[in-house]
Amino acid sequence: MRMKIQVKLVARIIAYILFTFALCEYFMYYLVIYQCSWPELKSEKPSSSSPSKNYNEPVRAMFLADTHLLGSRNGHWFDKLRREWQMYRAFQSAISLHKPEVVFFLGDVFDEGLWCGKVEFDYYVDRFNSLFKVPEGTKVFVAAGNHDIGFHYAISPYLNERFKNAFNAPPVKIVSIRGNHFVLINSMAMEGDDCSLCRQAEVKLMTIAEKLRCYQGVGKGCAPGMPQKQYSRPIILQHFPMYRDSDKNCDEPDEAPEDLKRMKFRERWECLSREATEMIFDQLDPRAVFTGHTHHGCHVVHGASQDIHEYTVSSFSWRNKDNPTFLLGMITPNNYAVSKCHMPRESTIIFLYIASLVGFVLWFVRRMYLFSSFRHNSVRGFKSC
Repeated sequence: MRMKIQVKLVARIIAYILFTFALCEYFMYYLVIYQCSWPELKSEKPSSSSPSKNYNEPVRAMFLADTHLLGSRNGHWFDKLRREWQMYRAFQSAISLHKPEVVFFLGDVFDEGLWCGKVEFDYYVDRFNSLFKVPEGTKVFVAAGNHDIGFHYAISPYLNERFKNAFNAPPVKIVSIRGNHFVLINSMAMEGDDCSLCRQAEVKLMTIAEKLRCYQGVGKGCAPGMPQKQYSRPIILQHFPMYRDSDKNCDEPDEAPEDLKRMKFRERWECLSREATEMIFDQLDPRAVFTGHTHHGCHVVHGASQDIHEYTVSSFSWRNKDNPTFLLGMITPNNYAVSKCHMPRESTIIFLYIASLVGFVLWFVRRMYLFSSFRHNSVRGFKSC
Protein backbone atom coordinates (compact mmCIF):
# COMPACT_ATOMS: atom_id res chain seq x y z
CA MET A 1 0.00 0.00 0.00
CA ARG A 2 2.77 2.38 0.95
CA MET A 3 4.68 1.57 -2.27
CA LYS A 4 1.55 2.25 -4.33
CA ILE A 5 1.15 5.68 -2.72
CA GLN A 6 4.80 6.54 -3.41
CA VAL A 7 4.53 5.51 -7.06
CA LYS A 8 1.42 7.63 -7.49
CA LEU A 9 3.18 10.61 -5.85
CA VAL A 10 6.21 10.30 -8.15
CA ALA A 11 3.92 10.01 -11.18
CA ARG A 12 2.10 13.22 -10.21
CA ILE A 13 5.38 15.06 -9.71
CA ILE A 14 6.67 13.95 -13.12
CA ALA A 15 3.36 14.90 -14.79
CA TYR A 16 3.49 18.34 -13.14
CA ILE A 17 7.06 18.95 -14.31
CA LEU A 18 6.29 17.79 -17.87
CA PHE A 19 3.16 19.95 -18.05
CA THR A 20 5.07 23.03 -16.85
CA PHE A 21 7.87 22.42 -19.34
CA ALA A 22 5.49 21.79 -22.25
CA LEU A 23 3.51 24.94 -21.41
CA CYS A 24 6.57 27.21 -21.18
CA GLU A 25 8.63 25.72 -23.98
CA TYR A 26 6.00 24.75 -26.54
CA PHE A 27 2.36 25.69 -26.06
CA MET A 28 3.10 29.26 -24.86
CA TYR A 29 4.47 30.16 -28.30
CA TYR A 30 1.29 29.01 -30.00
CA LEU A 31 -0.91 30.72 -27.40
CA VAL A 32 0.81 34.09 -27.85
CA ILE A 33 1.48 34.05 -31.60
CA TYR A 34 -2.05 32.78 -32.31
CA GLN A 35 -3.33 36.14 -31.02
CA CYS A 36 -1.61 37.85 -33.96
CA SER A 37 -3.28 37.88 -37.36
CA TRP A 38 -2.71 39.09 -40.88
CA PRO A 39 -3.67 42.75 -41.30
CA GLU A 40 -6.72 43.73 -43.27
CA LEU A 41 -6.21 45.68 -46.47
CA LYS A 42 -8.42 48.65 -47.11
CA SER A 43 -10.81 47.97 -49.95
CA GLU A 44 -9.35 48.73 -53.34
CA LYS A 45 -10.56 48.47 -56.88
CA PRO A 46 -8.78 45.91 -59.05
CA SER A 47 -6.02 47.62 -60.95
CA SER A 48 -6.67 47.91 -64.66
CA SER A 49 -2.91 47.81 -65.15
CA SER A 50 -2.57 44.40 -63.54
CA PRO A 51 -1.65 41.66 -66.06
CA SER A 52 -3.85 39.08 -64.33
CA LYS A 53 -6.22 38.63 -61.43
CA ASN A 54 -3.39 36.99 -59.49
CA TYR A 55 -1.72 40.39 -59.19
CA ASN A 56 -4.54 41.49 -56.89
CA GLU A 57 -4.00 38.52 -54.58
CA PRO A 58 -1.97 39.91 -51.67
CA VAL A 59 1.56 38.72 -51.02
CA ARG A 60 1.79 37.43 -47.45
CA ALA A 61 5.21 38.49 -46.16
CA MET A 62 6.90 37.99 -42.80
CA PHE A 63 9.66 40.36 -41.64
CA LEU A 64 12.32 39.50 -39.02
CA ALA A 65 15.49 41.24 -37.90
CA ASP A 66 18.58 40.73 -35.75
CA THR A 67 18.45 37.05 -34.85
CA HIS A 68 22.14 37.28 -33.80
CA LEU A 69 22.91 33.56 -33.73
CA LEU A 70 25.80 33.22 -31.30
CA GLY A 71 29.18 31.90 -32.34
CA SER A 72 32.13 30.55 -30.38
CA ARG A 73 33.24 33.85 -28.85
CA ASN A 74 30.31 35.46 -27.10
CA GLY A 75 27.79 34.03 -24.71
CA HIS A 76 27.58 30.99 -22.46
CA TRP A 77 26.56 27.65 -24.01
CA PHE A 78 23.27 27.71 -22.11
CA ASP A 79 22.61 31.28 -23.26
CA LYS A 80 23.17 30.12 -26.83
CA LEU A 81 20.94 27.07 -26.39
CA ARG A 82 18.16 29.10 -24.75
CA ARG A 83 18.07 31.88 -27.34
CA GLU A 84 18.17 29.54 -30.28
CA TRP A 85 15.40 27.35 -28.87
CA GLN A 86 13.26 30.45 -28.29
CA MET A 87 13.78 31.65 -31.86
CA TYR A 88 13.22 28.18 -33.29
CA ARG A 89 9.93 27.68 -31.44
CA ALA A 90 8.68 31.21 -32.17
CA PHE A 91 9.56 30.99 -35.86
CA GLN A 92 8.17 27.52 -36.41
CA SER A 93 4.98 28.40 -34.50
CA ALA A 94 4.53 31.50 -36.68
CA ILE A 95 5.15 29.55 -39.87
CA SER A 96 2.69 26.87 -38.80
CA LEU A 97 -0.05 29.31 -37.76
CA HIS A 98 0.26 32.05 -40.38
CA LYS A 99 1.88 30.31 -43.38
CA PRO A 100 3.64 33.27 -45.04
CA GLU A 101 4.69 32.79 -48.63
CA VAL A 102 7.87 34.86 -48.27
CA VAL A 103 10.11 35.60 -45.28
CA PHE A 104 12.58 38.50 -45.19
CA PHE A 105 15.50 38.58 -42.71
CA LEU A 106 16.71 42.16 -42.29
CA GLY A 107 20.33 41.57 -41.38
CA ASP A 108 22.49 40.51 -38.43
CA VAL A 109 21.36 36.92 -38.75
CA PHE A 110 24.73 36.04 -37.17
CA ASP A 111 26.35 37.64 -34.15
CA GLU A 112 29.97 36.84 -35.05
CA GLY A 113 29.86 36.44 -38.81
CA LEU A 114 32.68 38.86 -39.47
CA TRP A 115 35.07 37.10 -37.04
CA CYS A 116 34.50 33.41 -37.75
CA GLY A 117 36.52 31.22 -40.08
CA LYS A 118 35.22 29.13 -42.96
CA VAL A 119 34.39 26.00 -40.93
CA GLU A 120 32.48 27.95 -38.29
CA PHE A 121 30.72 30.05 -40.93
CA ASP A 122 29.53 26.91 -42.73
CA TYR A 123 28.25 25.61 -39.39
CA TYR A 124 26.56 29.00 -38.86
CA VAL A 125 24.74 28.68 -42.19
CA ASP A 126 23.64 25.12 -41.42
CA ARG A 127 22.24 26.23 -38.05
CA PHE A 128 20.39 29.10 -39.68
CA ASN A 129 18.82 26.77 -42.24
CA SER A 130 17.85 24.34 -39.48
CA LEU A 131 16.38 26.89 -37.04
CA PHE A 132 14.52 28.84 -39.72
CA LYS A 133 13.47 25.97 -41.95
CA VAL A 134 10.41 26.75 -44.06
CA PRO A 135 7.97 24.53 -45.97
CA GLU A 136 8.48 23.87 -49.63
CA GLY A 137 7.18 26.80 -51.65
CA THR A 138 7.97 29.43 -49.00
CA LYS A 139 10.73 31.78 -50.14
CA VAL A 140 13.42 33.21 -47.86
CA PHE A 141 15.52 36.30 -48.58
CA VAL A 142 18.31 37.71 -46.42
CA ALA A 143 19.86 41.18 -46.31
CA ALA A 144 23.38 41.60 -44.91
CA GLY A 145 23.97 43.23 -41.53
CA ASN A 146 27.08 44.68 -39.91
CA HIS A 147 27.48 41.61 -37.66
CA ASP A 148 27.32 39.38 -40.73
CA ILE A 149 30.12 41.02 -42.74
CA GLY A 150 31.23 44.03 -40.67
CA PHE A 151 30.70 47.76 -40.79
CA HIS A 152 31.91 49.41 -43.97
CA TYR A 153 35.48 49.91 -42.76
CA ALA A 154 35.82 46.21 -41.78
CA ILE A 155 34.35 44.55 -44.89
CA SER A 156 36.78 42.55 -46.99
CA PRO A 157 35.98 41.09 -50.41
CA TYR A 158 36.21 37.64 -48.83
CA LEU A 159 33.62 38.38 -46.12
CA ASN A 160 31.27 40.00 -48.61
CA GLU A 161 31.54 37.17 -51.16
CA ARG A 162 31.16 34.49 -48.50
CA PHE A 163 27.89 35.91 -47.21
CA LYS A 164 26.63 36.75 -50.70
CA ASN A 165 27.20 33.20 -51.93
CA ALA A 166 25.66 31.61 -48.82
CA PHE A 167 22.43 33.57 -49.02
CA ASN A 168 22.34 34.80 -52.63
CA ALA A 169 22.58 38.33 -51.21
CA PRO A 170 24.35 40.74 -53.59
CA PRO A 171 24.76 44.39 -52.53
CA VAL A 172 21.45 45.29 -54.20
CA LYS A 173 18.79 42.86 -55.38
CA ILE A 174 15.23 43.13 -56.68
CA VAL A 175 12.60 40.47 -56.00
CA SER A 176 9.28 40.78 -57.84
CA ILE A 177 6.25 38.81 -56.67
CA ARG A 178 2.90 39.31 -58.41
CA GLY A 179 3.66 42.88 -59.41
CA ASN A 180 5.19 43.83 -56.03
CA HIS A 181 8.84 44.86 -56.18
CA PHE A 182 11.06 44.30 -53.13
CA VAL A 183 14.54 45.83 -53.25
CA LEU A 184 17.06 44.37 -50.79
CA ILE A 185 20.02 46.64 -50.06
CA ASN A 186 23.31 46.05 -48.27
CA SER A 187 23.35 49.04 -45.91
CA MET A 188 27.13 48.98 -45.52
CA ALA A 189 27.47 49.41 -49.31
CA MET A 190 25.73 52.80 -49.09
CA GLU A 191 28.80 54.59 -47.72
CA GLY A 192 29.21 56.70 -50.84
CA ASP A 193 33.02 56.69 -50.75
CA ASP A 194 33.47 55.15 -54.22
CA CYS A 195 34.90 51.87 -52.92
CA SER A 196 34.41 48.83 -55.17
CA LEU A 197 31.50 47.49 -53.10
CA CYS A 198 29.78 50.88 -53.03
CA ARG A 199 30.28 51.44 -56.78
CA GLN A 200 28.83 48.01 -57.51
CA ALA A 201 25.84 48.72 -55.26
CA GLU A 202 25.17 52.16 -56.75
CA VAL A 203 25.36 50.86 -60.33
CA LYS A 204 22.93 48.08 -59.51
CA LEU A 205 20.62 50.52 -57.73
CA MET A 206 20.57 52.81 -60.77
CA THR A 207 19.89 49.84 -63.05
CA ILE A 208 16.92 48.75 -60.93
CA ALA A 209 15.63 52.33 -60.77
CA GLU A 210 15.75 52.60 -64.56
CA LYS A 211 14.03 49.22 -64.90
CA LEU A 212 11.20 50.39 -62.65
CA ARG A 213 10.85 53.60 -64.63
CA CYS A 214 10.59 51.54 -67.78
CA TYR A 215 7.82 49.50 -66.19
CA GLN A 216 6.13 52.81 -65.47
CA GLY A 217 6.66 53.93 -69.06
CA VAL A 218 8.81 56.97 -68.29
CA GLY A 219 12.33 55.58 -68.51
CA LYS A 220 14.99 56.37 -71.06
CA GLY A 221 16.41 53.69 -73.29
CA CYS A 222 13.67 51.18 -72.47
CA ALA A 223 13.29 48.19 -74.74
CA PRO A 224 10.50 48.70 -77.28
CA GLY A 225 7.21 47.27 -76.14
CA MET A 226 8.28 46.83 -72.51
CA PRO A 227 4.99 46.50 -70.58
CA GLN A 228 3.98 49.32 -68.27
CA LYS A 229 1.50 47.18 -66.37
CA GLN A 230 4.09 45.61 -64.02
CA TYR A 231 4.96 48.83 -62.20
CA SER A 232 4.32 49.44 -58.53
CA ARG A 233 6.28 51.59 -56.12
CA PRO A 234 8.94 49.34 -54.60
CA ILE A 235 9.46 48.29 -50.97
CA ILE A 236 12.97 48.72 -49.54
CA LEU A 237 14.44 46.04 -47.26
CA GLN A 238 17.76 46.66 -45.49
CA HIS A 239 19.51 46.43 -42.14
CA PHE A 240 20.17 50.08 -41.22
CA PRO A 241 17.26 52.45 -40.65
CA MET A 242 16.97 55.33 -43.06
CA TYR A 243 18.41 58.59 -41.81
CA ARG A 244 16.69 59.89 -38.69
CA ASP A 245 17.86 61.95 -35.76
CA SER A 246 16.94 59.39 -33.08
CA ASP A 247 14.10 57.15 -31.94
CA LYS A 248 12.48 59.95 -29.95
CA ASN A 249 9.39 60.03 -32.20
CA CYS A 250 8.84 56.28 -32.07
CA ASP A 251 5.64 55.20 -30.34
CA GLU A 252 5.43 51.43 -30.40
CA PRO A 253 4.81 48.75 -27.74
CA ASP A 254 8.29 47.38 -28.45
CA GLU A 255 10.01 50.77 -28.68
CA ALA A 256 13.38 51.50 -27.10
CA PRO A 257 13.61 52.50 -23.44
CA GLU A 258 13.20 56.23 -22.87
CA ASP A 259 16.91 56.89 -22.30
CA LEU A 260 17.86 55.15 -25.56
CA LYS A 261 15.12 56.93 -27.51
CA ARG A 262 16.80 60.27 -26.80
CA MET A 263 20.25 59.19 -27.93
CA LYS A 264 21.37 60.81 -31.17
CA PHE A 265 21.95 58.49 -34.11
CA ARG A 266 25.33 58.61 -35.82
CA GLU A 267 25.10 58.49 -39.60
CA ARG A 268 26.57 55.26 -41.08
CA TRP A 269 26.53 53.63 -37.63
CA GLU A 270 22.98 53.71 -36.25
CA CYS A 271 21.36 54.73 -39.55
CA LEU A 272 22.15 55.47 -43.17
CA SER A 273 23.64 58.83 -44.00
CA ARG A 274 21.33 61.63 -45.05
CA GLU A 275 22.88 61.58 -48.53
CA ALA A 276 22.37 57.84 -49.02
CA THR A 277 18.79 58.08 -47.78
CA GLU A 278 17.95 60.90 -50.17
CA MET A 279 19.63 59.08 -53.06
CA ILE A 280 17.57 55.91 -52.46
CA PHE A 281 14.35 57.88 -52.10
CA ASP A 282 15.07 59.91 -55.27
CA GLN A 283 16.01 56.89 -57.36
CA LEU A 284 13.43 54.34 -56.22
CA ASP A 285 10.52 56.40 -54.83
CA PRO A 286 9.58 53.59 -52.41
CA ARG A 287 6.20 53.32 -50.73
CA ALA A 288 7.56 51.53 -47.64
CA VAL A 289 10.86 50.63 -45.98
CA PHE A 290 11.56 47.74 -43.58
CA THR A 291 14.70 47.91 -41.45
CA GLY A 292 16.32 46.50 -38.29
CA HIS A 293 19.62 47.18 -36.48
CA THR A 294 18.37 49.17 -33.46
CA HIS A 295 16.81 46.06 -31.80
CA HIS A 296 13.67 48.12 -31.04
CA GLY A 297 10.44 48.76 -32.91
CA CYS A 298 9.69 52.06 -34.58
CA HIS A 299 7.38 53.51 -37.22
CA VAL A 300 8.30 56.79 -38.90
CA VAL A 301 7.15 58.58 -42.03
CA HIS A 302 9.56 60.17 -44.54
CA GLY A 303 9.32 62.33 -47.60
CA ALA A 304 8.06 65.80 -48.38
CA SER A 305 4.64 64.33 -49.05
CA GLN A 306 4.87 62.14 -45.92
CA ASP A 307 4.02 58.99 -47.85
CA ILE A 308 7.08 56.79 -47.28
CA HIS A 309 6.49 54.67 -44.19
CA GLU A 310 9.45 53.05 -42.48
CA TYR A 311 8.98 50.10 -40.12
CA THR A 312 11.97 49.24 -37.95
CA VAL A 313 11.63 45.66 -36.69
CA SER A 314 12.84 44.80 -33.20
CA SER A 315 15.32 42.00 -32.55
CA PHE A 316 13.90 38.50 -32.81
CA SER A 317 16.07 37.29 -29.93
CA TRP A 318 15.45 37.37 -26.16
CA ARG A 319 19.15 38.11 -25.82
CA ASN A 320 18.51 41.62 -27.12
CA LYS A 321 14.94 42.27 -25.97
CA ASP A 322 12.49 40.96 -23.38
CA ASN A 323 9.53 41.43 -25.73
CA PRO A 324 10.70 40.59 -29.28
CA THR A 325 8.33 40.99 -32.21
CA PHE A 326 8.07 40.37 -35.93
CA LEU A 327 5.87 41.87 -38.65
CA LEU A 328 3.30 40.42 -41.02
CA GLY A 329 2.51 42.28 -44.21
CA MET A 330 -0.28 41.94 -46.78
CA ILE A 331 0.94 43.57 -49.98
CA THR A 332 -0.59 44.27 -53.38
CA PRO A 333 0.75 46.54 -56.13
CA ASN A 334 -1.64 49.31 -55.04
CA ASN A 335 -1.91 48.75 -51.31
CA TYR A 336 -0.31 47.22 -48.23
CA ALA A 337 -0.98 46.76 -44.53
CA VAL A 338 1.28 45.74 -41.66
CA SER A 339 0.58 44.12 -38.29
CA LYS A 340 2.96 43.59 -35.39
CA CYS A 341 3.16 40.15 -33.80
CA HIS A 342 4.39 39.68 -30.26
CA MET A 343 6.31 36.69 -29.01
CA PRO A 344 6.26 35.41 -25.42
CA ARG A 345 8.19 37.65 -23.06
CA GLU A 346 11.20 36.06 -21.45
CA SER A 347 10.11 37.58 -18.13
CA THR A 348 6.72 35.85 -18.51
CA ILE A 349 8.35 32.46 -19.06
CA ILE A 350 10.62 32.98 -16.03
CA PHE A 351 7.61 34.04 -13.94
CA LEU A 352 5.71 30.90 -14.96
CA TYR A 353 8.61 28.69 -13.95
CA ILE A 354 8.97 30.48 -10.60
CA ALA A 355 5.20 30.37 -9.96
CA SER A 356 5.15 26.66 -10.86
CA LEU A 357 8.05 25.99 -8.52
CA VAL A 358 6.39 27.90 -5.67
CA GLY A 359 3.12 26.08 -6.32
CA PHE A 360 4.91 22.74 -6.32
CA VAL A 361 6.71 23.50 -3.03
CA LEU A 362 3.45 24.60 -1.35
CA TRP A 363 1.65 21.50 -2.61
CA PHE A 364 4.47 19.21 -1.50
CA VAL A 365 4.74 20.80 1.97
CA ARG A 366 0.98 20.54 2.46
CA ARG A 367 1.00 16.92 1.34
CA MET A 368 3.85 16.09 3.71
CA TYR A 369 1.99 17.83 6.54
CA LEU A 370 -1.20 15.87 5.84
CA PHE A 371 0.75 12.64 5.55
CA SER A 372 2.53 13.35 8.85
CA SER A 373 -0.77 14.14 10.57
CA PHE A 374 -2.28 10.94 9.20
CA ARG A 375 0.62 8.85 10.53
CA HIS A 376 0.47 10.61 13.91
CA ASN A 377 -3.28 9.99 14.27
CA SER A 378 -2.86 6.39 13.17
CA VAL A 379 -0.21 5.77 15.83
CA ARG A 380 -2.36 7.38 18.55
CA GLY A 381 -5.35 5.27 17.51
CA PHE A 382 -3.24 2.12 17.65
CA LYS A 383 -1.95 2.94 21.16
CA SER A 384 -5.45 3.72 22.47
CA CYS A 385 -6.58 0.30 21.40
